[in-house]
Amino acid sequence: MSQFYLGLMSGTSMDGVDVAIVDFSELHPRLLDCQTYPYPPELLSDLHRLCKSSDNEIELMGRADRAVAKIFADASLQLLKSNYINQNQVIAIGSHGQTIRHIPEGTNSFSIQIGDPNTIAALTGIDVIADFRRKDIALGGQGAPLVPAFHQAIFSHKQKSRVVVNIGGISNLTYLPKNPKDKIIGFDTGPGNTLLDMWCHKHTGKEYDDKGKWAAQSSADPELLLSLLSHPYFSAPAPKSTGRELFNLAWLEQHIAQLSHTPNPQMVQATLVALTTRSITEQVIKFKDVEEVYICGGGARNEFLLEELESELHECELFTTDELGVTADAVEAMAFAWLAYAHVNKMPGNIASATGASKEAILGTSCPAN
Repeated sequence: MSQFYLGLMSGTSMDGVDVAIVDFSELHPRLLDCQTYPYPPELLSDLHRLCKSSDNEIELMGRADRAVAKIFADASLQLLKSNYINQNQVIAIGSHGQTIRHIPEGTNSFSIQIGDPNTIAALTGIDVIADFRRKDIALGGQGAPLVPAFHQAIFSHKQKSRVVVNIGGISNLTYLPKNPKDKIIGFDTGPGNTLLDMWCHKHTGKEYDDKGKWAAQSSADPELLLSLLSHPYFSAPAPKSTGRELFNLAWLEQHIAQLSHTPNPQMVQATLVALTTRSITEQVIKFKDVEEVYICGGGARNEFLLEELESELHECELFTTDELGVTADAVEAMAFAWLAYAHVNKMPGNIASATGASKEAILGTSCPAN
């Protein structure tokens, strides 16, 4: 008998909500479908405003919290309808929400995701599991990354050590050792698509650089790349996580202004590809026994970025997670379906060695539909 769960995910890039339908009735979860539903322009503008300090934040957040939830609920119902699945066939929805602030360091660290799960539950008639990060933070962790436990469940191999790299707005990796006695390690490596998309939109008007074609027509600026890589985050030890609070357009433009010359926009785009590539590869090569690297997230569709990664990781085989039966665009949404499944079945959803929490724990808060 089918065991359907939905996973809802909207990342740092804010390009819309990914909705995945996953069947957990068999030994290995089966992805049935995954689609992306964009935010309306007005709501997207409000979300960008909420990512930095501004006036009237509380009211803006309250309204956006409900608006995001309605988008999530509508997207869920649309995907179910297109797959001829009734709401009462779904056990639960796992909703990541939309991150608007992530401050993982300090005594009063926090991470805020909006998209009211009570509203999602009321509009869909399906139980919702949400607020996955705060339990990990309460246990001394950073609340991120949360995908390593899912990566372990789905992508680990008994004969090969692997690294799974998710290139979303921010890039993160999970080291999956073949030796079960070795620790699973996961952390954010730094910028993924967020700077690439922001810079591309500013200078071309396009939302993203399709397949990396624009960047591929230029070469990286060595001085700018060195300047960007000097940020202490890149050399900081794990566990660690980050976001657009640290890596944003203002940060990039400050580094450009300090150069002895002014690179053209296309050269900056190529440099940002190099930044994402270098910050990932410098971490991957530290795991000496890695044989295979699997890429997922939106960055897996950037052909120029993949070529650069393959060039620098020449001692490993590089694939996308499509090779393992999970389309690269669906991995994170599928992960939150799995986190809902883990919550319902009282399974830990975090890996303490990845987030820095004092222990593994059942993550999430339940919002019943009835």
